[in-house]
Amino acid sequence: MKPANPRILTINGGSSSIKFALFEADDSLRRILEGAIERIGLPEATFRVKGLDQADNFSRSVTAPDHTVAVGVLMDWIEKRSDALTAVGHRIVHGGPKYSKPQRITTEMVEELHQLSPFDPEHLPEEILLTEAFHHRFPDLPQVACFDTAFHHDLPRVARLLPIPRRFEAQGVQRYGFHGLSYAFLMGELARLAGTETAQSRVILAHLGNGASLAAVHSGKPVDTSMSFTPTAGIPMSTRSGDLDPGLV
Repeated sequence: MKPANPRILTINGGSSSIKFALFEADDSLRRILEGAIERIGLPEATFRVKGLDQADNFSRSVTAPDHTVAVGVLMDWIEKRSDALTAVGHRIVHGGPKYSKPQRITTEMVEELHQLSPFDPEHLPEEILLTEAFHHRFPDLPQVACFDTAFHHDLPRVARLLPIPRRFEAQGVQRYGFHGLSYAFLMGELARLAGTETAQSRVILAHLGNGASLAAVHSGKPVDTSMSFTPTAGIPMSTRSGDLDPGLV
């Protein structure tokens, strides 16, 4: 029997926030609502929701000293709704050399993501925590990881290589690139608004926010990007210096 009001939940865990959206689980994938728990770790965290139905809209203060408590608040709210979740999709910042396509989260994947955590200590630990928390609360609910590095997986080798001894390349030390989910969305919007021919030409994309990067795309394929082995490289950002001359030391 098909569950009533089946929905898909998407999760984007940040260093001080959990952003989410709820979609109809059908061909339309219509977004029903979106929201966030923000200012996690600060005295007055905020839980806000904005939906197509005005009755869903609210903004209130919550106690969220860390991500563990914050995700508990989110899951409590989900359980009170009448929607039946059919899957959860997670944004995962770093897929390392192995993960380059969206796929179901497994115990093996989570173990490997823990090994990658030092490459992005601002995001990966919280993202892993979110997948584990949902698994403990909803053990039979399928969870899928979508990797920010996937968009750049097929970078030309000249762009992937770093100016260090080649023996490190075999160990997975290379330019990965990030913000891939954002860039994939931008490419889709460019094709929609300006036409496929324009999107298939030479394009410079900019993801600008607390974390920022640039990407060059040709014929719909990425050919270079400013971020590198970790999201700290590239252009200056809110709390990240980007590339620095080593002579400054």
